[in-house]
Order: sequence, then structure tokens, then C-alpha cells
Amino acid sequence: MYHFFVQPNQIDGQNVTITGPDVNHIKNVLRMRRGEELLISDGQGTDYYCRISEIEAETVVAEAFSEDREGRELAARLYLFQGLPKQEKMEFIIQKAAELGAYQIIPVAARRSVVKLDAKKEEAKIKRWNAIAESGAKQSKRSIIPQVTRVMGVEEALAYGKDFDLKMIPYENARGMAATKELVEQVKPGMKVGIFIGPEGGFEEKEVELAAAAGFYPVSLGRRILRTETAGMAMLSILMYQLEAGGGVG
Repeated sequence: MYHFFVQPNQIDGQNVTITGPDVNHIKNVLRMRRGEELLISDGQGTDYYCRISEIEAETVVAEAFSEDREGRELAARLYLFQGLPKQEKMEFIIQKAAELGAYQIIPVAARRSVVKLDAKKEEAKIKRWNAIAESGAKQSKRSIIPQVTRVMGVEEALAYGKDFDLKMIPYENARGMAATKELVEQVKPGMKVGIFIGPEGGFEEKEVELAAAAGFYPVSLGRRILRTETAGMAMLSILMYQLEAGGGVG
């Protein structure tokens, strides 16, 4: 079943009105017809199972026959602070983070980040990154679209996570997996959890010290050194398992 997102104000009773680029996609790419079924999410956590009732030049109207307020979201909000890697890697990370249930992705300009974005380029990149997040959310039938924020410096990013319930920074010099297991088992429904991932080349020691001072616990992901595009996915997968295997499904 194809999946689309709308704003809450596009829902009027049982009628859901789709506008914008999705209209062309439904009409001319998917070649859908009246009576075919769609999954539509309001981006606030409610999913609507719908049948197309009208197809016009600039709108598609669907009638909701069932709704699901439980959705497919994790019971905790996972925030991925991602040290900026090369462009294609960042796009891969955003796509997979969206699929794995990240609530928000915060690009971080660390000292060893290869990519440096000026204001003009950043605006275009953020727009593209959010489109990729939406695509990942559609593919995985998410109930919300994870937001990709503007790029932050390390200290600003650490301050952004000040009030989170639990914060972790995978680091190659962290003590063994037992400590990681203890922290992961503390993750419960309703929490805001921050994961701070270094860029290619990793964090500088000073950055790890700043993160620790800000309440981010250094954790190990095992004996192997993971690439930046692998470390965040490993951490999100571990936390997804902890939340869903423990019955904390959103």
C-alpha cells in the first residue's frame, strides 16, 4: 500500500485532501484510480487507511475507512547527532536513520568534519536532507517524518541535548560492552535519548571531553572500529530492539 503524508488541516472528517507533488506522483507515476487504497499519515502520529474518491488536476481526495493512532513509532524519541561526513554518506545515514525510527537528525560540524557548508549551500542541503528523511519515512511506513535540523557546531549541539533523559557517545576508547548494556537497558518509553556520532576520522579527544562534561556517556560498540555511517545505525538498531522487544512500542 502506497504511503503519503499530509498536514492535519488537510483532513476534514473522513475526507483527506492530498496536494502538491504527491498529486502528480499518484496520477502520472503510480497511475492510481478511484477506489484504490492508500495509507496516509498526518505527521502527528495517526495513520489513515483510505480509498481514493476524487482525482482532480491539483488535488486527490481520499476517504478514510479506518485509522490507527498507535502507529509505528518507537516509544522513546531518539535524536541522532551526526558528525558531518562526505555528502553521499550523509544522505545514506539520513535515509537509514529514518527507517530505523530516529525522531530527529542533527548534523554536527565537528573539528574533523571534511565537509564545510556555507549558508547558501546549507539551505539547499537541509531541504534535500529533509526530502530524503520523508522518503525513508514513507518507505518504512512511519507515522511521522523525522526532521533534519540545521547544522550545529559541537558545543551548540551538546547544549541542544541538555535536557535529554539519556545521552551516549560511541567512542573507541570507551570501556567494555558491559557499560553499554547497562545504559541501553535504562532506555524506557517516553524518554528523549541522544546519540552523538563522530565524523570520518572520529572526534578529537577534546570534543569527547566536552561531551562527557555535558552528560554524554562514552560507550563502546565492540572491538571493531566502525565507520561513521555504521556507528549510528548500530546504535539506533540496539535502541530499537530494546524498546520494541521490551514491549515499549509507540
